[in-house]
Amino acid sequence: METVGNSKIFIVIPSFNEAKQLRKTILPLVDLGYTVVVVDDCSTDNTESTVSDLPIVYLTHPINLGQGAALQTGMEFCVANNAQYIVHFDADGQHNYKEILLMLQFLKDGNADVALGSRFKREEDIAAIPALRKFVLRVAIMVNGFTTGLWLSDAHNGFRAFTKQAASKIKITENRMAHATEILSLIKSAKLKVVEVPVHIEYTNYSKLKGQSSLNSINILIDIVLNKIF
Repeated sequence: METVGNSKIFIVIPSFNEAKQLRKTILPLVDLGYTVVVVDDCSTDNTESTVSDLPIVYLTHPINLGQGAALQTGMEFCVANNAQYIVHFDADGQHNYKEILLMLQFLKDGNADVALGSRFKREEDIAAIPALRKFVLRVAIMVNGFTTGLWLSDAHNGFRAFTKQAASKIKITENRMAHATEILSLIKSAKLKVVEVPVHIEYTNYSKLKGQSSLNSINILIDIVLNKIF
């Protein structure tokens, strides 16, 4: 198994108006020695000032471009700065930093190029998903399977890990929520080896307000369908 220092593990965190949560999300990652790359998608609150004292990389978009663009900006920075592994991690606190090493284990062992977090691998994780969101995700899984040829148990989980070589083959052009489907298409077309890793998503009141609401789930599904029609 390859041994890599945590500083070579880059954590990309797309951020938009996350002043209330971002510092809490980042602190344990900094403590573990990861290289944290925040991409601020033109926040209008004081997000940057809440983390300005932390040893992180803070990139900003001059205009709001969407989460897909923020991820692409972060990945390009990581590849250009000699990251060995690149992890997508949400700013709102829904992902568990303790699960990063589990995902990376598959990459370090050479068993996969990409590790994708899945909420549908363990019964307790499935039970934690709100009912409407669970239904929408099931439909999205089928839509993604038919359109990308990549059949997975989860379709829109933002917790992902890539080797540097795999990340260099991912060029996200979908700026909004359809980027998640595009990433799967790019993984498939690049013939990258994929593994799904069970992860727990914390559906807090804050994360629901920031994008995990049932209404947002429906918007994501509409975005996927329209993206494939037009």
